[in-house]
Amino acid sequence: MQFIVKAYDGAGMLDKRMEVRPRHLEGMSKLGDHIICAGGLLDDEGKMKGSALILDFDSRKELDDYLANEPYVLEKVWEKIEVDNINVVIANGINK
Repeated sequence: MQFIVKAYDGAGMLDKRMEVRPRHLEGMSKLGDHIICAGGLLDDEGKMKGSALILDFDSRKELDDYLANEPYVLEKVWEKIEVDNINVVIANGINK
């Protein structure tokens, strides 16, 4: 199952985000093929305000298990998380 995750930082969390970011990226690197794409959500000034992830897991429970241990969740950087099912048809210009 494929999921799109939009996670929004709490107010004033940019410094905390940058502090936690190495642990976040380390955890993301361990996800391997579960990641279809990922990046930061930007405000109008180009500053990070959250994250967007498109992930592939066998179940919503596996996604929830990942999120429960995500450093941005544990350190309360992300204030609001939205998850929807998605059907990725094209990634990196290639039909899936």
